Amino acid sequence: MDTRYIFITGGVVSSLGKGIISSSIGKLLQARGYKITIQKFDPYINIDPGTLNPYEHGECYVTADGMETDLDLGHYERFTGIETTCDNSVTTGRIYLSVIERERRGDYLGKTIQVVPHITDEIKRRILLNATKQDLDFVITEIGGTIGDIESQPFLEAIRQLRWQLGRNAVCVHLTYVPYLKAADELKTKPTQHSVKELQGLGIQPDILVLRTERHLDDAMRLKVASFCNVDLECVVQSEDMPSIYEVPVSMQEQGVDAAILRKFGIPVGERPAMKPWHVFLDKQRHASREIPIGLVGKYDLQDAYKSIRESLNLAGIYNDVKTTLHFINSEDITSKNVCEKLEGMKGVLICPGFGQRGIEGKIIAAEYCRTHDLPTFGICLGMQMMVVEFARNILGYKDANSSEMDSTTKHNVIDLMEEQKSVTQMGGTMRLGAYDCQLVEGSHAFEAYGGEKHIKERHRHRYEFNNQYQLEFEAAGMRCVGVNPAANLVEIVEIPDKRWYIGTQFHPEYSSSVLHPHPLFMSFIKACIDGTTEA
Repeated sequence: MDTRYIFITGGVVSSLGKGIISSSIGKLLQARGYKITIQKFDPYINIDPGTLNPYEHGECYVTADGMETDLDLGHYERFTGIETTCDNSVTTGRIYLSVIERERRGDYLGKTIQVVPHITDEIKRRILLNATKQDLDFVITEIGGTIGDIESQPFLEAIRQLRWQLGRNAVCVHLTYVPYLKAADELKTKPTQHSVKELQGLGIQPDILVLRTERHLDDAMRLKVASFCNVDLECVVQSEDMPSIYEVPVSMQEQGVDAAILRKFGIPVGERPAMKPWHVFLDKQRHASREIPIGLVGKYDLQDAYKSIRESLNLAGIYNDVKTTLHFINSEDITSKNVCEKLEGMKGVLICPGFGQRGIEGKIIAAEYCRTHDLPTFGICLGMQMMVVEFARNILGYKDANSSEMDSTTKHNVIDLMEEQKSVTQMGGTMRLGAYDCQLVEGSHAFEAYGGEKHIKERHRHRYEFNNQYQLEFEAAGMRCVGVNPAANLVEIVEIPDKRWYIGTQFHPEYSSSVLHPHPLFMSFIKACIDGTTEA
């Protein structure tokens, strides 16, 4: 069949969960046997979020082909198990850069370059691009921001044009907010009506409305919204607050969102998929009552800054029949005097990734405490590097040991800049990005965690590496390099074998964890936090 296109927009306020709704719709269509992809179009002018502070935009997610993207792509992959690419993440910056580069080459033959048609044409080309490279039944496109934002208008104009060009092969889903006014004890639909009116003013009539609400909406209120917004009653659904984001696809299915979408496309609906593996997961989640406290040692006191790590820990906990309770511990506040108090009660510690010097000494102190107290410890990227620095200072005796990122004058740069990075002058998109091969040492804890796989592939986002000049010293003293990139001989994984679970990875395993396939390292780590074993 021809590829169908679903556009997801949002109104009233931001942070309503367009990414979760997009992921849920993708999951439901996938459960019916359709091949889907989901893409995010962000209206900010940055080329990508790679140079953004996490406080600005949350976590930077990385695709297997090395694109730094919005964190919603993490939701897409965790819900559906698809592998997104650079074509699934587009910003205003990328659109304008592409158009300007073409203008400089003379591709427009002297034309005056304008938002319409040149920018909108490039947006439309990007929306359609994935379907030219893959055999897809549905392409779901989420537009970032909120209706009314000036920067979103070129994207909405492109959608307006595409809907006319595609005819019945395009559907618009609009997500709005229905607030509850406590003083009046009423739910209010007027913001939704205004949002839809704004969308209609841009030439787009939504086919389906998803109403975010903290309180249940009765049929009378749904009918009111349907009547005022020119939407079929069956196409007005609600997205209530759920105990877990993974309950949302089931709620959407029960309200018939996937069936309504198929009917809009003129596709036979058929039977409702059972989604047994998903329901098995939800059942395990609901019955996981034993709590396992895990400390997250990092410097960004923001939930979205470590979104994929948090979700990976939660998923691994559920599959180990426990509820992981995550406690953020600001590494800037950790000292040698209070580290015992800060980590008290934790069954395991994850030392978080990041960039820059702020907070690294606290990570080093936390790593020392965990190592000397044999507390299960998982270091990711910079977290792994600080585990290496701590070992060099306190076991190898190099008191000035450091990463050259933090101290370019240190004589013992156990973490150093990659050779090919020394001539790099730009920050954005110039790191070691995407999936790289890694060969594991048989018999290591990491090897056992991966179920005996010797060759793995994991995603990276960094510039600095373990300095191989020190490898023999580290291994002689008890820290082994058990994962190595075979092409460049770069150390990917370090561990201390005589500890219960003390592993650091240069790569980011959290990018590869999904609802139905939790990452083996997270599974093994949580198991070690529960019972002290290293079995996956």
